[in-house]
Amino acid sequence: MLGRTMDQIRTTEQVNAALTTCQTLRLDGLVIIGGVTSNTDAAQLAETFAEAKCSTKVVGVPVTFYGDLKNQFVEANVGFDTICKVNSQLISNICTDALSAEKYYYFIRLMGRRASHVALECALQSHPNMVILSEEVAASKLTLYDITKQICDAVQARAELGKYHGVILLPEGLIESIPEVYALLQEIHVLLKKGVSVGSISKQLSPWASALYESMPPFIKKQLLLSPESDESAQLSQIETEKLLAQLVETEMETRTKNGTYKGKKFNSVCHFFGYQARGSLPSKFDCDYAHALGHVSYHLLAAGFNGYMATVTNLKNDVYKWRCGGAPFTAMMTVRRLLRGPGSSLIGKPLIHPVAVDLKGKPYELLLRDAEKFLMDDLYSNPGPIQYIGSGSDNKTICLSVEDQDYMGRVKELQAYLEQVRTIVKPGCSQEVLKAALSSMASVLEILTLMSPAVKGSITGHV
Repeated sequence: MLGRTMDQIRTTEQVNAALTTCQTLRLDGLVIIGGVTSNTDAAQLAETFAEAKCSTKVVGVPVTFYGDLKNQFVEANVGFDTICKVNSQLISNICTDALSAEKYYYFIRLMGRRASHVALECALQSHPNMVILSEEVAASKLTLYDITKQICDAVQARAELGKYHGVILLPEGLIESIPEVYALLQEIHVLLKKGVSVGSISKQLSPWASALYESMPPFIKKQLLLSPESDESAQLSQIETEKLLAQLVETEMETRTKNGTYKGKKFNSVCHFFGYQARGSLPSKFDCDYAHALGHVSYHLLAAGFNGYMATVTNLKNDVYKWRCGGAPFTAMMTVRRLLRGPGSSLIGKPLIHPVAVDLKGKPYELLLRDAEKFLMDDLYSNPGPIQYIGSGSDNKTICLSVEDQDYMGRVKELQAYLEQVRTIVKPGCSQEVLKAALSSMASVLEILTLMSPAVKGSITGHV
C-alpha cells in the first residue's frame, strides 16, 4: 500500500513521473484503490502506459465510503457497508439519549460530499426523525430559509404532541446543494484564485453575495473562506452546516415564540459531526469478503494481461457463493460532458468517472419516503448494534443494496440463455409457424431496441 491522498493527477508531468516510476521498478501491475477520482486517474494512467508500451498494467478497485461509484458493473463500494453500520449505531445511541433526556434536538452531519448515500442508508437503518438529502435540496431548489422553515415546522408539530427532542441527519455536501450558498462559494473561490486576500473578499463580492455572507454567523464566514479542495469543491468537512442550521432554527423558533405562533418549550440543540469515527473502524464482514474477492479478481486481471479495467463483483445482495467475479473497462463507466464557456460556445471536457447521486426515483429513497412521516412523529428509533462477525447479524448488508435490483451481468447471462433457447428451437426443420412467430417477434424486439439504443448509449458514453 503506497498510501492515501485526496490529490488528483492534473499535469502531464505527474503522469510521466508515474510512468517513469513503474518502469524503474519494473512493475507488472499497478492496482489503484479508490473512488471516482482515483479510478479516473487509473484510466488515464492505463491509456498513457499503453501508448508508451509500458509493461505495467493498471487495474482499479472500487473503494469509497461515499458509495457514489456505482454503475451497471459496480453495485457497491468497499467501505460503504462499514461506515453505514458504525454511523447507524452512533446515531441510534444519540436517538436513545434524545428519548431519555427529552429536551434536545441533535443535528448530526455525516460524510458524503456530492452524494447523500451515507445519510440515506443510515436513516433507513437507525430511523432518525428527519434526514435532509442534498439531492432533495438540489432538485427542489430549496433555499437556506426553506430548509430552516422545514425543520422549524417539524419542531413545532412535535411540540404539539409534547415532544421537545429529535434527531436530524445532514450530509456534509448539503451546504453546496443550497443554490444561493453554492453561488456564494463560487464567487469566493474565483476571488481566492485571483489572489484576493481573505480579509478583502467580502468587499469584492457581488451585492447579493455580500448580503448573504454578512448574514452568516462569524464561524461560518471563516469556514466559507477556506481554500477549496483539489477538485475545486469547498472544504466540506470543515464547514459546520449542522451548527449553522441549529442556530438558524433556534433564531426562527424564538421569533415564532415572540409573535405567538409557537407556544412550546424553548428549543435546544446539540451538534455532532460523524466523520473519522466511522472511517477508522474495523471493516464489516461484508466489506472483508468483498475486498478479499476484489483482491483476487485484481490479481487475475493483471495475470491475464488486462490493462485499464476495474475489478468487479456482482450479485452482491446474495450469499457469497453466488457472487459473480469479473472485470469491466474504465471506458464503459466514463462520460464526457460539455463545459459551457460563454454564450454560444462550449468545450468538451475530458472523460471522467462521475459520482452517482441518490436516485430520487429509486427503491431506497421510495422506502424512506414511505416511512418519513412515522419517523418524524412517532420516534421509531432502531439500533442495528455493533459490527458482528459471527451470528445472525453478521451477514446483514446495507438496506440500499438489499432493495435495489442491480444484477446487470445476471440479466446479460439470462438474455444469453434465452437467445440460446431461441437458437435451439428455431433451426432448419422447425415448422413454418414457429419460424414466422420467431421472425415477427425478433423484428419487434429489434425495432424497440433500435429506438432505445440512443438513450442507452447516452447513459453510458456521455451527455451534454
